[in-house]
Amino acid sequence: MDFSAITVLCIGDVMLDRFVYGEMERISPEAPVPVLRLGRTREMPGGVGNVANNILSLGGRAILVGLVGADAPGDALRALLGGRPGLTDALVATDARPTICKTRFIAANQQVVRADQESRLPLQPAEATLLRAAIDAHVGAADIVVLSDYAKGTCADPVVAHAIAAARARGIAVFVDPKSRDFARYRGAACITPNARELAQATGLPVDTDTEIESAARAAMAQAGAGAILATRSEKGMALVERDAPTHIVPARAREVFDVSGAGDTVIATLALAAGSGMTLAQAMHVANAAAGVVVGKLGTATVALDEVLAELDAQDHAQGLAAGDMPALLPRARAAEQVARWKAQGLRVGFTNGCFDILHPGHVALLAAARAACDRLVVALNDDASVARLKGPERPINRLEDRARVMAAIRHVDAVVPFHEDTPLDLIRLLLPDVLVKGADYRPDQVVGADVVRQAGGRLVLATLEQGQSTTRTIGRIRAANEATNGAANGDQDA
Repeated sequence: MDFSAITVLCIGDVMLDRFVYGEMERISPEAPVPVLRLGRTREMPGGVGNVANNILSLGGRAILVGLVGADAPGDALRALLGGRPGLTDALVATDARPTICKTRFIAANQQVVRADQESRLPLQPAEATLLRAAIDAHVGAADIVVLSDYAKGTCADPVVAHAIAAARARGIAVFVDPKSRDFARYRGAACITPNARELAQATGLPVDTDTEIESAARAAMAQAGAGAILATRSEKGMALVERDAPTHIVPARAREVFDVSGAGDTVIATLALAAGSGMTLAQAMHVANAAAGVVVGKLGTATVALDEVLAELDAQDHAQGLAAGDMPALLPRARAAEQVARWKAQGLRVGFTNGCFDILHPGHVALLAAARAACDRLVVALNDDASVARLKGPERPINRLEDRARVMAAIRHVDAVVPFHEDTPLDLIRLLLPDVLVKGADYRPDQVVGADVVRQAGGRLVLATLEQGQSTTRTIGRIRAANEATNGAANGDQDA
């Protein structure tokens, strides 16, 4: 997983996050409030600035568009950003409002109070003009655009509409972290990432169960004309709802939570980078879910590094019982997609082959060995019993799907086994998008189902050499011939 070639244009409310740490030892004699004895102070970019910081910490490149006032917090913010390439070039200076500054007072690892410095003045025409000009100047250098709306003024309707139109004109996807209850403002976005409360407020629908989340997300998607809704659900993980696609739900791994400040920034930063690198949204969601799991374990507005995300993905494998050597014999399609997404997020090449594999023979083992040699993880798709009967005749399969899967999962070359009920695995290939598609050399490249899909996604086709004289049909024929010979000999003995 490498994000170094991905540039994200980050547009939205930029702010200074200030954390003041102290100790509470007594109650004030002047009023019934605790006295906080101040200690050290930390400052870091917040809002869309934190999105950009996360992108940089994950190895990507960021361009930051937002408003900064002519004041001490603005100077501090520029100084923090000044050491990071490209982060101050597109900032828009304004004297119409102060720099947004959130000061959190913390004692015993808990926030005691937060003080906000900001203006409720609507975005001024001159500010909107400068923001649109900054977007136009930098959108051409971006691979993906993030709109981080904190409802502080920057993401006013004219700026949002202009950013989405400018990006779409160049074929660039737009990801939105919303605060408005009117998702129609984000019309044309590729993906909107509300939390469960924001989704409920935008739709007026309940969001407690998986089914309710999906219904609300589809309503929001229709309202916004968006391509997808990714709902973050705190301890329940995430749910991804796309048009004409199955809903993907991933749980959060149980862990100690220290601070959720900026977790949404981390999610959209990671999601945008992963999608910009060519992952499907379902795959990108798994990476973003891992990043969120890391950042909530840190105190304050924090960022994540790529090695931390990879370690969390590996931990999720173990937590869900899907690590190598602990794989269920037969994975449902959705869980197979989750596993493939995690492998890809770790930079592993995923291979795919398919067949009936009714009675395993040396030819099958040779094919599987060749397939595994071409990749880091191998997924084997098995025709279910009904599709085997359609392809091979009513007397097949000899072995039930569950039995075939148990035998297949025991082979050391195989990392996952998934069934399919169609006559071809095309839908499954489109879902998993393997890096390597493997079939026997008795096929021509133009005969291999899904080869065009894999190639278009940047993968390759491998035609493995087959062992001559090996087939399930011949094995069955030899068994039948042996039975007939045995029965014939027995009948001859009876006749004698």
